[in-house]
Amino acid sequence: MSQSATTPPAAPGTTGPLTDAQLEQHRRELTAHCYRMLGSAFEAEDAVQETMVRAWRGLDRFEGRSSLRSWLYRIATNVCLTMLSGSSRRARPMDLSSPTPIASATLGPPLPESVWIEPMPDSLVLPAADPAERAETRESVRLALIAALQHLAPRQRAVLLLREVLGWRAAEVAELLGTTVASVNSALQRARATLAGTGLTETGQDGADDGGALTAEQKGLLARYLDAFERYDLDSLTALLREDATLSMPPYDLWFRGPEDIRGWMAGPGIACAGSRLIPTRANGLPAFGHYRADPAGGHTAWALQVIEVSGDRITGINSFLDTARLFPLFDLPHHLPPGRTDGAGAE
Repeated sequence: MSQSATTPPAAPGTTGPLTDAQLEQHRRELTAHCYRMLGSAFEAEDAVQETMVRAWRGLDRFEGRSSLRSWLYRIATNVCLTMLSGSSRRARPMDLSSPTPIASATLGPPLPESVWIEPMPDSLVLPAADPAERAETRESVRLALIAALQHLAPRQRAVLLLREVLGWRAAEVAELLGTTVASVNSALQRARATLAGTGLTETGQDGADDGGALTAEQKGLLARYLDAFERYDLDSLTALLREDATLSMPPYDLWFRGPEDIRGWMAGPGIACAGSRLIPTRANGLPAFGHYRADPAGGHTAWALQVIEVSGDRITGINSFLDTARLFPLFDLPHHLPPGRTDGAGAE
């Protein structure tokens, strides 16, 4: 007997009808998976939405051999592989060129958004409750790992994520990709070797801290950074940086390494950031700030989303994403701060 058009189909692995809530409970983890595959917060959201549409449309053909969660991951992975077909890899400025000498630093033309790794709000990918699961997800969406994954061919990327992050068996991955277990194991070995060449191992250590919650010492470091930046005290600010710290500003391809050159940029072309305000947020399992420059008409106007990388008691990276028109709504940040804004510090 055919199913009534007004009756929701049965959920895979259950006896009751599929509900929106059953699909939505997987949205965050699917968004994280698609973001790891694609390197773009906006493309990841599109991929998850397409996954949900395909799930509804294809539910009557599901054979019930796996859980709803596994079935959704299968759909999402295939959606991402289709989206990646023919596309070039995304990158960070540090992947494209050597550090920019401060003596010859100019912004030049912006590159298209499709070139860059994009930041992802923690609120869209981190699980709400389980602390251990939150720590694991933080580690798996860090900027350094997302950039490293872009060095892998799309199918290698899928194999690595399904095997190492999600813990799928080789046979399950082979079935999803329509290949053999031997091919999956070979792809995994090649993916591991490629990641090792980028300085990361398997699921993402880059020599920094482990991606867990900030320590009390690191929270203090971020508070000092916020204070020094808002006062534009470059002595205090650069004292917080590790000797190999980097500053980048997508969509521009220039970037700087070391406190001296970072200070040179901030005291020179970047001097317009004096008098800025910062609002704490979180991105990619890392502390972040909405950066607002002084508006001649009053208050402060959105300028950049800063994602801060920290190791021990020093800042190792300031990633300043300038695409505020798209990023600030994604992070639920206002585009303008009225005069007298007095938010407190704290990016955890």
